[in-house]
Amino acid sequence: MEKKRLSKVLAAAGIHSRRACEELIFAGKVTVNNERVMMPQYLVDPEIDTIAVSGKKIPSQEKKVYFLLNKPPGFICTTTQIKGGAKRVLDLFSHLPHRLFTAGRLDQATGGLIIVTNDGIFANRVIHPSFNHTKEYLAKVDQEITFEHLQTLSEGVQIEKTLVKPLSIKKIRRGTLKISVAEGKKHEVRTLLSTAGLTIRELTRLRIGPLLLSGLQPGEYRELTPHEMAFFS
Repeated sequence: MEKKRLSKVLAAAGIHSRRACEELIFAGKVTVNNERVMMPQYLVDPEIDTIAVSGKKIPSQEKKVYFLLNKPPGFICTTTQIKGGAKRVLDLFSHLPHRLFTAGRLDQATGGLIIVTNDGIFANRVIHPSFNHTKEYLAKVDQEITFEHLQTLSEGVQIEKTLVKPLSIKKIRRGTLKISVAEGKKHEVRTLLSTAGLTIRELTRLRIGPLLLSGLQPGEYRELTPHEMAFFS
């Protein structure tokens, strides 16, 4: 069998997204044939080499599954068990026999569309900024949205030394707007709204690329269609 990059093999085994697998490797948590490897580009043959993460051998490649979830506010995007009764997105899938993770994250207070899968390569195609997938959010704020608010939003804000500007902004009602972004920076929509002087009451992601939230109540999910999958191939 042709050898593959270690990070790609881990992602294909459903350990996590490619980027997160690289972080595991850099952290020294991955071994190949009982030897620690800290280079994501290290070549391995998963049929011959013994690969382990934190001492646990990675599973053989399982059936890949792809779900579109309407994340309820209050749920946390993490694979780690949480003390104190906090609710995890993955708890909504605990009845399924798959090792799942979220493609990217929504913060605890934000609800809406998120992909849950066991395919790290697919997850990377969904979340990596290089693929330029537009993300649209519905924001409800405490103030009446004015022209000045919209103008400030359109000017963008510096996040991690990058000027982040919305692709589009549309006022829907007195205190409700839709905002589309493409950068993928952490908390970028919340930062944009805060910079414009708007206090967020509710934030929901409506869309990633062609994937739409419509039809799902909070906590409900469905499988992606072959047509939707093809967009990210």
